[in-house]
This record gives sequence, C-alpha cells and structure tokens, in this order.
Amino acid sequence: MSGLDSILPQVSKPARYTGGEWNAVRKDWEQAPIRIALSYPDVYEIGMSNIAIPILYDLLNRQPDVLAERVYAPWTDMAASMRASGIPLFSLESKRPLKDFDIIGFSLGYELTYTNVLNMLDLAQIPVLAAERDDSHPVIIAGGSGALNPEPMADFIDIFVVGDGEEVVLELLDYFRSWKDEGASKELLLRRVAAVPGIYVPSLYQVEYQADGRLKSVTPKVAEAKPSITRRVVSKLPPPVTRPVVPYIEVVHDRGAIEIQRGCSRGCRFCQAGIIYRPVRERPKEEVLQAAGELISNCGYDEISLLSLSTSDYAGIDELVAELARHYPNLAISLPSLRIGCFSVKLMASLPARSKTGLTFAPEAGTDRLRSIINKATPEEEILETAVTAFDQGWNSLKLYFMVGLPGETDEDVEGIVQLVNKIRSLGDKTRRPQIRVSASTFVPKPHTPFQWVAQADEAELNAKHEHMRQGLRRKGVKLSWTEPKLSLLEAVLSRGDRRLGKVIYRAWELGSIFDAWNEHFNYENWLRAFDGCGLDPSFYAQRERALEEVLPWGHIDIGVTPAFLKQEYQRALKGEETPDCRHHPCRVCGLQRWLPDCQRKLPDSKAG
Repeated sequence: MSGLDSILPQVSKPARYTGGEWNAVRKDWEQAPIRIALSYPDVYEIGMSNIAIPILYDLLNRQPDVLAERVYAPWTDMAASMRASGIPLFSLESKRPLKDFDIIGFSLGYELTYTNVLNMLDLAQIPVLAAERDDSHPVIIAGGSGALNPEPMADFIDIFVVGDGEEVVLELLDYFRSWKDEGASKELLLRRVAAVPGIYVPSLYQVEYQADGRLKSVTPKVAEAKPSITRRVVSKLPPPVTRPVVPYIEVVHDRGAIEIQRGCSRGCRFCQAGIIYRPVRERPKEEVLQAAGELISNCGYDEISLLSLSTSDYAGIDELVAELARHYPNLAISLPSLRIGCFSVKLMASLPARSKTGLTFAPEAGTDRLRSIINKATPEEEILETAVTAFDQGWNSLKLYFMVGLPGETDEDVEGIVQLVNKIRSLGDKTRRPQIRVSASTFVPKPHTPFQWVAQADEAELNAKHEHMRQGLRRKGVKLSWTEPKLSLLEAVLSRGDRRLGKVIYRAWELGSIFDAWNEHFNYENWLRAFDGCGLDPSFYAQRERALEEVLPWGHIDIGVTPAFLKQEYQRALKGEETPDCRHHPCRVCGLQRWLPDCQRKLPDSKAG
C-alpha cells in the first residue's frame, strides 16, 4: 500500500500492521467473488488472542469462493499517522482498503470497544451510521456476546448474528451469493436475511418509548422481520482450528488454544456467559489429543491452553491432562477457569513442571451467605481447604477474584473478603508467607441474567468498599487492585442500554473517546458531555432497579433461557436459595429443553423448582 512503508517506522509495534504471519491465508483477490474482512475492535495483541476470529477465518477461507482477511484496531499513533497520510484502514493479508470488501464483520465481545468500531469504520473511509451507507459500501455485520443486546449499536450495524456463528454464517453466504448475482439493492438483502433464524436487522424494527423514558416496544416494520430473534446454537462443536495464524510479536495469550467445552451449567446468577452459551457441549477427548498434535506440528507451539468457561467441569479432565502429558512430554499445559476445590489443585499439580504457574481462583464473595445469593455456593471451609492443599503442594502464589457491589451485599460481606484473605494467608508457611493478589471487580448487571433487573452500586458506595478492603489488607504479601467505578458504570450503561445510546456513543467518539477499556485513554468527561448533549442520564441505565414487568431493550432476543426462569432465579436469590447444577441434578426447566430435548435428561420433581 502506497505510503505505508513511510509511516511504519514512526509508530509503536509496527508488526501489528505488517501481516505475513505464519499460517496466514493469502487468496487471489481477483479470483474471489466474496471478500470478507474479519474485524476485532481492539489492538492486535488482544484480537489475536480471541478464539472467535480464528474459527471464522478458518471456516470462511475453506469456502472456495470466499476470501477472508483480518483487521484490528490501530493504536492511537498509527491511526493518527494514517489520517495524516490519507491511508485508509486496510486488511493485514492483502493490504486492501476495508471499503473494497463486500462484508466487514465485527466481533463485539466487550462493551467498552464500541467506540473503536466507529473509529475503524471512519478510518476505513466508510460512513459510520448505517443510514448514511448506500449500496456501494460493504455490508456491516456484528456478532459476539455484545449482539445479545444489539440496541446500543443498532445505528451502526446492518446485520447482527445472535448466538453461535459457525452455521448461520454459511447460511448468510448463500443469501449473499444469490443477492450479488442478481445485482439487487442492499435493502432487498437485508429483508431476505431477516427471515434467517439468529439474524437481527435493526433497521427493520420500530422502537417506541414511554413518557418516562422507559422502553415501550421493539416491533417489526416489515413482514420479513420476526418479532423475536432466536439465538443460534450448534449442537456439536465444529472441528478445532489447528492451523491458526502465528503472530510475529508477543500477544496476550501467546500459545495454542483448544476449546474443549462450550457452555456452563453452574448457573452463577451474575454471569452472562453461563447463560448465553448454554447448553454444555464437550469436545471428545480423542479430538483434543489430535488437535494438540496438529497445533504443535503446524505452529511450533510448546504450550497449549484448554479453553472452557469451567475447565475442571470437563468430564475426565484429569485423564485428558495425563494423556496429553504422556503423548507430548515437552508440552506445557494451561488450564484457565478452574473452580475452587482440592481437585483443581491436584489437577494443576499433575501438570508437567514447566506448566506450573500461579494458582487463580474466584470465590467472588466474602461470605457463605452472599455466595448462596449469587449461586456460587462454595463454603468457606472448602476455600480454606483448597488453600491448604495448594500450599502443601508447593504453591506460594495465589490470585483471588472477588466482586463488590453484588446484590444483597452488606458491610459484613465486604469485611468477609478481608477476613477470608487473611485466613488464607495465615495458612501458608510461617517462614515464607504466601504472596496473594486480590482483584476486586465491580458487579455489572448484564442482560439475560437473573440480575438483569437490579441496580448497580453508585461510585460513593464502591469507593467506600474499596477503602474498607484497602485498610483491611494493608500488610506485606497482599496486593489489592480494583476496577475504576466510572469505567464499570459505563460498562453497565452500554450493557443494559437501548437504541437511544447510539447517539451517545457517536458523540463520545466525536469527542475523542476510543480505547475506553484502556485506563490511559478512558475519558469519563467525554462521556458525561455526550450524555448531557443527548439529554440522557447514565444512572437511568446503570443505577435504576427495573421492575420485573418492564419491557427490556433486549427482550426481543430469545436466548433459549426464558424470562420466567430468570425471574424465578432472581426470586431465589432474594431468598438466598441455591439452584444446583442441572448436569448432576434434575433439569431446572430453564427453557432450553424447548430446543434441545437432550437437556432434559432428568425430569424435575417440580417445575416450580
């Protein structure tokens, strides 16, 4: 690309933009009828650690008539240099401008990347607002967890993919092929694909509000649009990607990755992923072993991460780890997302020596009472027993994740975090006290969870909780960190927002807000100005408790788990009642049994349970 060579020496980490990595797919541009740019709205190092992009990259490039290339958000120095030089945002593989592609697909995994989407479109010299784009512009598609409440980004996206993308993307391609052959208008394409299960076309829906600002309705404007959008679910995990692109520079997760399991059935009431990725689907052990060998051969990796929302819940995980160690004795194995328990510690102890890093666990709350409310009911006795086992096995470093501002939390629960950490520390070797890192994130109410109706704690409350922990954990060997309350407020707003937030996002971006997830770039004043200018109040979205009968901005998105089940779980939380894991107890009739009869392996004693 003309001018690129002259600006790369001037920016940090130029290898973010050069492409040409090992296993990158280069197809003939002129011979590819359909050209797709897969976009991740954060820097290269984070985007290259995302598992969704490699899956789609591999899947799409296996289609003979499809060319799929990658693009990530340029860092601020590169973006400024591109604008100054008149260089449009380009793909890594062919260096073609994004505006030359037929489709641009964004992965929306985190609400605080939304302004980056706008910035990438603008850098690509593509109108940011969907209403300002015509048939000459690429079709803009978005998927990922952010698509489960698509409304805040509805002004910018043509098509949302709701749920697992592996099957629906291929269906979309069939519609795109016939539409392109016809030479018809984009409006006709949008109407046609609106009938596909799992597809949401926001421009085909009318949104109305009540006088007090609450949502009144989201209704179709055309016959092709469905009143309810059904989440797509693949019943069987597709083959794992074993020839991923290998980056030239160090990335966040610089190792091979195998998704061994999708979904989680534990039912933590604050956890969106545990709801929107149901049901649990495990990859056969033999497939994992074969994939590990292919990753080593194709990429040269000496470390493999076994990915899952709850890795220790994978059936026979200890046997799988043992077989991997036996087959590949020089391989380091990473096991993220282990639940608290002695089994997890012993599992980590069984790993090859070079795999043993620090242990990480997430008690989430400081007392048994609050852990029952959030349905993560690990008794304190088991937490302490886990710590003892870890120290006996030789670990001297623990990282503990907690949340503050959880529904039902009291001062005693915050003090409970302090007491629990101090008890754990006291269990270590008296001559070599353990090093404990405590991370306190802020509870963010998320759509499609039992806590989607509750209010987020305000900044003053959160600061008081942080100060209490800081004072209580002021001793050598304990390091405390927490999330900036203003950042968590914005996450809650964008998470539970409606379509009116589009103008706020647009205005914040105009004011210079990009990379909001990065502390050095987060500018809260920009967002306050944007809200004020648009006549909206962030507390209306984040810090307002919602009535159970209120129409929710994401209410037209059917994820499979029913609102009735979520309300039931919310009521059980208020009573401090636990709901057992349905993989080992009777089916709780969450709603997925409507789609997947295999979910209902055990009938409940009472559907009211």
